[in-house]
Amino acid sequence: MKISKNDFFFYSCWLLCLFAVAGCTSKPQKQVVICSKDFTEQAILAEILAQHIEAKTDIKVEQEQNLGGSLCHQSLTAGKIDLYVEYTGTAYANILKQKPISDPKKVLDYLKQEYPKQFKAEWTEPLGFNNSFAIIVRGDQAKTLNLQTLSQLGKAAPKLRAGFGPEFNEREDGLTGLAKTYGIKFREQPKELLLGLLYEALQQKQVDVIAGNTTDGLIQSLGLVVLKDDKNYFPPYEAVPVVRSQILEKYPELRPVIAELGGKISEEDMRKLNYQVDGEQQEAGQVAREFLQQKLGDSKPVTPAK
Repeated sequence: MKISKNDFFFYSCWLLCLFAVAGCTSKPQKQVVICSKDFTEQAILAEILAQHIEAKTDIKVEQEQNLGGSLCHQSLTAGKIDLYVEYTGTAYANILKQKPISDPKKVLDYLKQEYPKQFKAEWTEPLGFNNSFAIIVRGDQAKTLNLQTLSQLGKAAPKLRAGFGPEFNEREDGLTGLAKTYGIKFREQPKELLLGLLYEALQQKQVDVIAGNTTDGLIQSLGLVVLKDDKNYFPPYEAVPVVRSQILEKYPELRPVIAELGGKISEEDMRKLNYQVDGEQQEAGQVAREFLQQKLGDSKPVTPAK
């Protein structure tokens, strides 16, 4: 079939118009990327943030999961991710290299002041719980040795074996400062264990002392004892979403949505959520979804984490 010059011109114009209309009507999808560190609590918090954002806005959420150490912070400053939950004491001592202090308000105020200047990022509303390091022993051992405080551990330490994660061994607010503050010297060099193996090693009596976190779900279920930090060595570790300033400017609706989570998660809540995943083997996404339904009434379907 032969096409005349007029027909060719007509069809060409029609196609150009069609493409122009399609280009004008289609909008780029709104998207943010949330990061989580390599432990259960972070996976749950990332899911809570992601699901709440998708329930209350038209922003789609991608997740970068299980990044160890300070990789979430590095990814944020490089613009590879847009937000994640950080802990105030961690940022204050390890990222900003400040000497740990025990006043939570001073710590948070300093972070809110310095992050926009140094990293072009903002600290939002604290989620409502403090997740401090916890020095933990078995319940029967605490009773036998009369261990209730870290000062008492300092006296008993020469008889005990310890196991800690790599980060606790290396951090400014970790083992070195703890040992100095309480005069702790263990029977042998503490074993370095992956975070997921600490509780198993303690339960199987491979070690006698571990450094966990106050919101760990296995503490209560395994009948363990958290020793009191009677000299207030550990700084506050309030959990707070940190967001790139640029993404808050790009999507201003993010700020009030994230703020809705402020003060909504208690230490007891977080411990229960962690136990549902670690102790009952539930999926972090489902645990987060049920929590949001109960606390905030979120029910909109969300994009599953990859």
